[in-house]
Amino acid sequence: MPETKKIDPALLDRLRAIVGPSGHIDDPADMEPYVAEWRGRYRGATPLVLRPATTQELSDVMRTCAEAGVPVVPQGGNTGLVGGSIPSADNSEVLISLSRMNKIREMDPLNYTVTVEAGCVLQTLQQAAADVDRLFPLSLGAEGTCQIGGNISANAGGTMTLRYGNTRDLVLGLEVVLPDGQIWNGMRRLRKNNTGYDLKHLFIGAEGTLGFITAAVLKLFPRPKQVETGFLAVRDPDAAIELLASLRSASGDSLSAFELMPRIALDFALKHVAGTIDPLSEPFPWYVLLELSTGTGGDAFRETIEAALGEAMEAGLVQDATLASSEAQAKQLWFIREAIVEAQKYEGGSIKHDISIPVSCVGSFIAQATEAVERTIPGARPVPFGHVGDGNIHFNVNQPVDADTEAYLAQWDKLNEVVHDIVLSMDGSISAEHGIGTFKREELQRVKSPVELDLMRRIKATLDPQGLMNPGKVL
Repeated sequence: MPETKKIDPALLDRLRAIVGPSGHIDDPADMEPYVAEWRGRYRGATPLVLRPATTQELSDVMRTCAEAGVPVVPQGGNTGLVGGSIPSADNSEVLISLSRMNKIREMDPLNYTVTVEAGCVLQTLQQAAADVDRLFPLSLGAEGTCQIGGNISANAGGTMTLRYGNTRDLVLGLEVVLPDGQIWNGMRRLRKNNTGYDLKHLFIGAEGTLGFITAAVLKLFPRPKQVETGFLAVRDPDAAIELLASLRSASGDSLSAFELMPRIALDFALKHVAGTIDPLSEPFPWYVLLELSTGTGGDAFRETIEAALGEAMEAGLVQDATLASSEAQAKQLWFIREAIVEAQKYEGGSIKHDISIPVSCVGSFIAQATEAVERTIPGARPVPFGHVGDGNIHFNVNQPVDADTEAYLAQWDKLNEVVHDIVLSMDGSISAEHGIGTFKREELQRVKSPVELDLMRRIKATLDPQGLMNPGKVL
């Protein structure tokens, strides 16, 4: 990491000149949304926020900063959860946002691709695909604010990973400005290209530590003609995983989402978030929210699903179920999934874990982690939920009722270690989709092997020898 030093005011003037009057922010009040994480966990400082409008402007900015040894912090929509896009507090780094680089450069429905700039908001991209009868399947809670460049840099997951994969699986090509200002044009629209190292994968999931993603070629998919959404009560997490396997088989692998949630999560949402409904006639310990889709319409698809659920009920896996009969009802069911996230903040401190394990281990993990957490902090309230179709559990733990919030949150590292040890025993990951950033940087040193860490550091040193790209993040 470069030695901290004050940035020369003359250099800041040069950077302002590169991007022009509309491309920089230096008023402290106007910079506030850029230097603070939305949850309030991280806060930094910068003398200048730059908003270049073109790849060439960014290239000129990066070259100027590299020559002066000035670190830069890339930022997308600032919706991250690990402090990966927040500058340090010493005012030594320039923050760069690509929010002005938000154009869709090319829509190619016949090739099922879209070429888009990094600052494009995810929801805008989704709608642009829908307008040409195509689907861009990345979907997550922050999609109205997050930007596709940040999604790629963090290798975002979301609710449809089960069927379409993480962001990494949706990228065909990238345009990247390197730390020294060079532009790498890897914007190929090809599904097959075996011409050496696939360089784009170095930058996907690197959290802005190796280069600055400015544009991407992304895969599109056929828009589903029929979508079925269901809310089911299941016996327990093990039953949910058995159900997942049987539905994948029965539906021809048409499951696009499979979300697990416990009753405590629904109770929190019913208590704190207006508009939340309790879809079933009586309470059950565990629920699954699922979505299946097909490219053909008609009654046969729904009948197949109903038959598969009937068999699951006879087998004791499913205890009750409802399938949405309209798009409005489907939205009501999906609203529950978003509400359980919001509701937890009203129940005091919440210590969070974004982990993944093999899908077959989900039930065992939840049982072991729940027992370990309750033993470590008596009265703590585990709220395990998430995208179990791909093995991703958000194992959040709310404080005991009436506990002191500050004292509870002071045990964050201790509880992380307890939960992460169980994850590692199952060959899992301590970060399924949120990334490492600043938050999990030290924990990464504990869970990665010396060989892995050495390889990561060598890649960083090769591409960013001065250590100027998003310093202090990941490594």
